[in-house]
Amino acid sequence: MLLFFCFAGTVYADNNFPEPPSPPRLVNDYANFLNAGEVNALEQKLTAYSDSTSTQITIVTLNNIGDYEIADYGDRLANQWQIGTKGKNNGLLILMTKEPHGITIRTGYGMEGTLPDAIAKRLIEQIAKPNFKQGNYYGGLDQLTDAVIQVMSGTYKADGRGKASGNFAIYIFIGLIILIAIFSFLSKGGGGSSGGRNSGGGFLTGMLLGSALGGGFSSRGGYSGGSGGGSFGGFGGGGFGGGGASGDW
Repeated sequence: MLLFFCFAGTVYADNNFPEPPSPPRLVNDYANFLNAGEVNALEQKLTAYSDSTSTQITIVTLNNIGDYEIADYGDRLANQWQIGTKGKNNGLLILMTKEPHGITIRTGYGMEGTLPDAIAKRLIEQIAKPNFKQGNYYGGLDQLTDAVIQVMSGTYKADGRGKASGNFAIYIFIGLIILIAIFSFLSKGGGGSSGGRNSGGGFLTGMLLGSALGGGFSSRGGYSGGSGGGSFGGFGGGGFGGGGASGDW
């Protein structure tokens, strides 16, 4: 009899988790936060990223997760679906729930160093929560996945909300102005500068200005590594063990 109840409990627990999608998809909006066009846009972006890097960023939204803590549920779901590439453990799950309002980023074993827990928490606090609270679910998920991709590629920059971020940007800008002034002085000085030297100085000045204005201090700027790619080929068997961060919205 005890064995029966243990078995029944196991079946019940398994029934709390949706089956892996068939056909395979990276964006699974079970809670209907998104419309069809938004789901397709996110799917194409994440499929293109998966095709070019083998890293599988998966979005799942659910109405509720019962009595589970959202981080625990996310790790269990990611392991059951085997999100990631076998041998690389390079899967990442973004799980969003409706009741109660929750969000978690779960990282596979191979991603924990690339996307540290502290950075995952910052992305939730600065990007996901403000958007979700305003009902901008697609914008929040779109910006969140952009930021995750930027972190993993080493190009993510803080959005300047904190004092340290803002001051750092100001110091860089002042440094660029000083460099521009030095290059401008060198191009015009030195005992009769030629037209060529003036032209070179102008080029360097323009280049530095372009870096200052175009390089940006923004946390935005989506993934541009492909224009859709093919359909997602399926999960491969990554492992998850507690890496990531969570929050409510």
